Amino acid sequence: MASPIGSFLLFGASGDLAGRLLLPALGDLLDKEPERRNVVLIGAGSEDWDDATWKDRIKSSFAAGKVSEETVQAVLGSTRYARADVTNAEDLRRLIEGCPPAPAIYFALPPAVTVQSCTKLRDVPLPAGTTLVLEKPFGTNQTGAAALNDLLAQLVPEEQIQRVDHFLGRSTVLNLLGLRFGNRIFEPVWNSQHIERVDIVFDEQLTLENRARYYDRAGALVDMIQSHLLQVLAIIAMEPPAAANAVDLRDAKAQALRACRPWQNDPVSAGRRARYTAGTIGGRQVPDYVAEPGVDPSRNTETLAELTLEVDTWRWAGVPFLLRSGKSIQDFRKEVVVTFKPTPHLPTGLGGVAAPDRLRISMGPDRLALDVNVNGPDDPLVLDRTSLTADFGAGRLPAYGEVLSGVLQGDPLLAVRGDTAEECWRIVDPVLQAWGENRVPMESYPAGSTGPAGWI
Repeated sequence: MASPIGSFLLFGASGDLAGRLLLPALGDLLDKEPERRNVVLIGAGSEDWDDATWKDRIKSSFAAGKVSEETVQAVLGSTRYARADVTNAEDLRRLIEGCPPAPAIYFALPPAVTVQSCTKLRDVPLPAGTTLVLEKPFGTNQTGAAALNDLLAQLVPEEQIQRVDHFLGRSTVLNLLGLRFGNRIFEPVWNSQHIERVDIVFDEQLTLENRARYYDRAGALVDMIQSHLLQVLAIIAMEPPAAANAVDLRDAKAQALRACRPWQNDPVSAGRRARYTAGTIGGRQVPDYVAEPGVDPSRNTETLAELTLEVDTWRWAGVPFLLRSGKSIQDFRKEVVVTFKPTPHLPTGLGGVAAPDRLRISMGPDRLALDVNVNGPDDPLVLDRTSLTADFGAGRLPAYGEVLSGVLQGDPLLAVRGDTAEECWRIVDPVLQAWGENRVPMESYPAGSTGPAGWI
């Protein structure tokens, strides 16, 4: 049984992630789960803030999330801020000794600083039940991820490590469980006998948006595919878990990822990459990526990546899984598309084209569409195309709120387990190596287009 979380210690409390996402999500969570308002919020950062400055940040962040005044006052009544160097053992000791047990330590920090901080935590006694919460990326390759896991294992047990993938907190992703396993019409045909291909796409119109410091070192493959989209693939491809709990669900995801590899074991032909050039999106002029502030052209960073994978199991033998993510793309497209195989036979006299059935699971707006063939409205012997649609519920909490709820409950259901973090790097490392050796060309596309000419 997990120890009750008594305090939420936020490293990087003065940073953008904390103010823009974490604090509003925490306020929303405490509004909807008022029994957790007794958790003490402690901010830690390098800025020399006084108590009033820290409380002003909380109030402004909570206001952005439309948090109730009752929750605001409950948090302000116990919260405090401490100036600290989180890579210094003595500062860490002072922070943790001042936390009501058991603390959840959230590292809202650059990955390298998180590693330094965890290294110093080896010299600091941690209270029983301490939870460590880390943002992606988890390492920079499979070897680095394994080293990070070894370091964390010296601090707390695996079940007290929450590697955050806020994508798993999206209500749509969680609804995949109910869609797959709560409907008899889907699970019997959820295999290579009936499914032609699976596409998992996250295209956005956003450009670099002042994120060059991180994004130019990561690129589309690492930023989205290596982390978020592989986690979605695992839920689509996994075998039915015995229960929807952290142990069984994460076991099933791990099994699917262990069977995953580049299509035909060829990291060169399995992936392709491109980078946007100057163009227009929604009437806004977008500069060439390499001209964006903070970009180093020598890094040869891609802004659009496609990777075709196979899941080498009985269920999925021969089915390609295409994962794609791009920036500055014409159409906002965030969806999973399951394309079924064509019908084997149409009765003589039935006209029209029987296009493959497609199940589309959109992740913004959250909705479901099943594209099927039906008799046409004019001639009942000519097939026509229609979509059966349904909207998913918006969810009780936003994505980060769902993640923080799991943290405060001590439930790692939505967290990435250590072995799967390593598996995700194992899958993409050969592709990254091929790209680093320029064995795959860097193509280009104008900002605001659908991608390079010739890409489908």
